Amino acid sequence: MSQSNGDQEKDRTPVNYCKEGEGSDTCKSEVMLYVNRLNTEESVIPYEYHQANKTATVLIVNGVADVISSNITYLIIIPKKNLEVRITAVFFDFCPTDETKSPVENLGQVVFGERIRPSPYKIEFLKPQSCVVACTKTYVGGDKSGDAQLQLLKKGISLNYQHHWIVDNMPVTWCYLQNHDQQYCSTGFPMGCYEKFDKPHTYYLSNHVDLKVTYHTVKVVPRSIHHKDPNKPDCSGKDPVEIPSGNLKAGEKLNITYTYSITFEPNNTIKWSSRWDYILESMPHTNIQWFSILNSLVIVLFLSGMVAMIMLRTLHKDIARYNQIDSGEDAQEEFGWKLVHGDVFRPPRKGMLLSVLLGSGTQVFCMTLITLAFACLGFLSPANRGALMTCFMVLFVCLGTPAGYVSARIYKSFGGEKWKSNVLLTSMLCPGVVFCLFFVMNLILWSKGSSASVPFSTLIALLALWFGVSVPLTFIGAYFGFRKRPIEHPVRTNQIPRQIPDQSVYTQPVPGIIMGGVLPFGCIFIQLFFILNSIWSSEMYYMFGFLFLVFVILVITCSETTVLLCYFHLCAEDYHWWWRSFLTSGFTAFYLFIYCIHYFMTKLNIEDTASTFLYFGYTLIMVFLFFLLTGAIGFFACFWFVRKIYSVVKVD
Repeated sequence: MSQSNGDQEKDRTPVNYCKEGEGSDTCKSEVMLYVNRLNTEESVIPYEYHQANKTATVLIVNGVADVISSNITYLIIIPKKNLEVRITAVFFDFCPTDETKSPVENLGQVVFGERIRPSPYKIEFLKPQSCVVACTKTYVGGDKSGDAQLQLLKKGISLNYQHHWIVDNMPVTWCYLQNHDQQYCSTGFPMGCYEKFDKPHTYYLSNHVDLKVTYHTVKVVPRSIHHKDPNKPDCSGKDPVEIPSGNLKAGEKLNITYTYSITFEPNNTIKWSSRWDYILESMPHTNIQWFSILNSLVIVLFLSGMVAMIMLRTLHKDIARYNQIDSGEDAQEEFGWKLVHGDVFRPPRKGMLLSVLLGSGTQVFCMTLITLAFACLGFLSPANRGALMTCFMVLFVCLGTPAGYVSARIYKSFGGEKWKSNVLLTSMLCPGVVFCLFFVMNLILWSKGSSASVPFSTLIALLALWFGVSVPLTFIGAYFGFRKRPIEHPVRTNQIPRQIPDQSVYTQPVPGIIMGGVLPFGCIFIQLFFILNSIWSSEMYYMFGFLFLVFVILVITCSETTVLLCYFHLCAEDYHWWWRSFLTSGFTAFYLFIYCIHYFMTKLNIEDTASTFLYFGYTLIMVFLFFLLTGAIGFFACFWFVRKIYSVVKVD
């Protein structure tokens, strides 16, 4: 058995355990059990495992609030009144423990709302324990605080909130049989159940757990047991703990005793390096993943065949025919993409905005590529909690230089001169949109007392990373970008714009953009299901090899789709390709948003307004970043294609 480093939960090397009194300094007997946040598929709002009632005394003088004693931040505005207010915040009331030895969460864990705390459950290596009392909670009818705690427990049970525990840096799993006797192991187990027994409108709390420690794995069986005498608990009883749907009567007492039993079972067939396999193997979908890859490959082969046909036959013949024309009159009689050579590199409208979006899109592309590469190498495994989000955020901050460079180069090629505005917009616009959305979501989580709310100090740290690291790096990249000579195009631009002929329905901008996102989305929609499950349903995502392959297929598909549509539009003598190339592949994000709505309606059982707002708020952040990513891929593929074909044709 092995355990990660006690306070950090980050050490990924085995730690030796031994019986108490039999070991040395190289092994330990105490096996720490940590508790994490509680969450559910029926709400986006997670909560900490235990946070006792917290009371703030607020003295308000002339409308100014002064918090006298509190460890919660409140914002209170009551004009022209002098009074003292006591505010009580209610949280899940499980067994308390000393939280001073809590592991330090990394940036990704804080953003995701993970709050890992020590638990009151004490485990000694190879020491079986039976029906040990963790604590006893007493609720008295008529006590407002106790009634509020019971109401919150009942709400958590009705919404199917799940415990998430950690032993030896492994999730404590709840394994049960599904269809066709297939074992499924979930990384969470329910707080309790509602209407599962004979009495209707009664809540049953899982106040007892049977922990089975198999060397390198830990499994749990939650049970509801009514202990008649808290001092002499009987874990063999079959009567469950009942919490009535209404409030307790005045003076009526309800005792809830939390107990646990521990058994050890050696298993020499499981190696430490493969101890996660039983969780991952219990999650089906590997066959579906291969189907997803094959489906995407078929689309790529189809598009590649189309592009090859255009490049090797149509385009080759076009170039040969154009280069054989000697007479200017004959050239005027020709039709096709050569006729717009004098306008194809004409700077687009709102070139500043396009260059800014391309710079941010390049930043997101590099961030995604490097993160997936690290994930495939095993640096961002599920055992390294929060590492994936931390990697995303750190890379996004550090990749401000390519964003500034690309934005400056493109903007200078458009003939832009407002370089200060370009740099400021590149460093502020897209990150500002993401931060504003995130801040609004965080305000809602704050108001709900959720563990997912990012502390004020962390927000300050994020702002410091943005303005102290990302913005200066963007300025450095823009400095080098503006110092470079403008991009030289293979053909000159005419002074007078050419009139664009009437277009058919299929070559008009909007239909082409709408069609352009279909095939790239078709390559990724199966993979999206697993990604959304890992975000909203607490399922582990570990198939980064599949994801990297799908990302490569997405890049190829976006590029080929945009190049095809760009060629068709140029043949129709429509030279407005700059924005169209960005929006064609970027429109894949619209289909992503539609799929997220479908997932919300069919997979999740969210009903409350706050969770719905949070879901779509975070979805908008994801869709916006995906729009920048795919838009930049399509633009640069089309940019390369247009420069290539006009560099090989002779123009008088």
